[in-house]
This record gives sequence, C-alpha cells and structure tokens, in this order.
Amino acid sequence: MTIAARRRFQLGLLLGPVTLFLLIFFVVPLGIMMVTSLLTPGLYGGVEWSFYPDNFGRILGFANPQFEEYDPVYIAIFLRSIRIAALTVAATLLVCYPAAFYISRLPDKWKNFCLFLITLPFFSSLIVRLFVWVMILRPTGLINNTLMATGVISAPLEMIYTDGAIILGMVYVFIPFMFMPVYASIEKLDWRLIQASLDLGAGPIRTFFRIILPLTTPGIIGGSIIVFIPALGNFVVPAVLGGAKVMMLGSLIEAQFLSARNWPFGAALAMMVMAVMLILLVAYVIVSGRRNATAALSV
Repeated sequence: MTIAARRRFQLGLLLGPVTLFLLIFFVVPLGIMMVTSLLTPGLYGGVEWSFYPDNFGRILGFANPQFEEYDPVYIAIFLRSIRIAALTVAATLLVCYPAAFYISRLPDKWKNFCLFLITLPFFSSLIVRLFVWVMILRPTGLINNTLMATGVISAPLEMIYTDGAIILGMVYVFIPFMFMPVYASIEKLDWRLIQASLDLGAGPIRTFFRIILPLTTPGIIGGSIIVFIPALGNFVVPAVLGGAKVMMLGSLIEAQFLSARNWPFGAALAMMVMAVMLILLVAYVIVSGRRNATAALSV
C-alpha cells in the first residue's frame, strides 16, 4: 500500500464514523422532513401520500383557496422571529465585544477565571435559569417589588410575556456563543498595528474602524451566525418568558406537530427555517472565501 493510499485509508477510518452518524441522524431526518412538507395533511394527524405544495403556499401566499386559506399571520410570526433573533444578535454583540476586549488584556490567571465564568451557565439547567428570570420579571417579582418599595412606580410594570422579556432571555442564554468567537478574533489581534496607527496620528475612533473592526470581523460574523440560527428556531425561551402572548417560529412548529397535528405544515415551517439558515451559511462561506482570497493576494 502506497503512502497516499494509506493516508486515504486512515482519513476514511477517522471520518467514517462521524460521516455515518451525520448521515443517519441529520441528513436522513432532514430528508424525511422535506418529503413530509410536500405531502397532504391527514384528517386526524399524520400524512397522506399525495403531493401537496400548499403547505408552503399557506405561508407564502400561493395556497389553493379550495384547500387552504392564506393567512398573513404566519409571515408576521416569521418576520417577528427574524426581528427578535436579529435584536438578540445585536444585544449579545454589544455586551460581548467590549467584555472580550477587557478580558483579553487581563493577566493569564484572571483571563482563565473570566473565561470559566462565561461558560459557567452551561453547568446548570436552562429551564431553571429561565424560571429565575420569571421570578425577577413577573408583576410580583424582584424588579417590580423594588421599584414599588422605593416609590419609583405605583403599579407593576408589564415586563414578563413580552418581546423584551424574550430578547432578554435569549441574550442571557446565547452570550457564551457570541463571546467565544469574538474573543478568539480579539485574542489574535496584532497590537503592534494598533500602536502604530496611534503613533501615526490616527485617533482611537479611526483606529477602531480602520484596524480593529476589520481584523475582528470574522469573529463577529461567526458569532452572529452561531447566535442567530438557534435564536430563530428557539421555542424554550419564548415558551417560558413569552407565554401565549408572543408566538415565534419554534413555538408555532411545536404547536403544529403536537397540538394541531398538522405535520406537513409544521415540516414546511421547519424547512423555511432551514432555508434561512442555509442562506446565512452560504453567505458566510462566500464572504470568508473572498476575504481569504484578498488576504492571499495582498501577501
């Protein structure tokens, strides 16, 4: 056996189990979901094996009025989910970017301790952490009781079961996912370039936009995608902090599968979420490829 053949064999042994695992537990279920989204809903749940594209038409507006009625509420839920996911990305970036800068300049022992604190929420249950926020935000919770005791307000504020509560919960959950890619980009910064920019007369603002921001953009984009994708389809946070007042895509998909038992429509909603995720990932790959090609040409 030649060296090249041996290396291919070793690579196959290493990648084979992972590839098989992804094929069985990701590609096959995704294919089942795609096929289900194009089938006819069963009268009492399940599916009937006949082609039925109106599941997507019910969302996008080209449903056959003899069988389905287009309802703009689904597009409204889709757009609301995108808006909340985008605001979650912006809020987590606003929190993590300066924090990553500060932590990257600390001594190693404090740096490692801060990184441990960032990952500490993973050691506790998500549901428990979210119900702590319910105790804080509810009308008789910590914030309202404190504000009423100090005379700032005379009646409880409506903070729970709102878009703001969902965004707050999303930010709390996804901060580690944004922090790690941003911190990795900032950690690799060449501070000599920043010092040179300042020495040559560029102020802090110009240095940030001309040197720091371009060099940390890959971490920002990567963190934004990592946060946006799960935030778009998340149903745990909206269910706990949004209740029945705020419907998002994850909650709608869960309701179609478990309550309404309209599996094809739920699958169509899930495939639309997957389409948005795929568009984002393709855009990220294209931008990264162009950035790497530009860097190679400059070298």
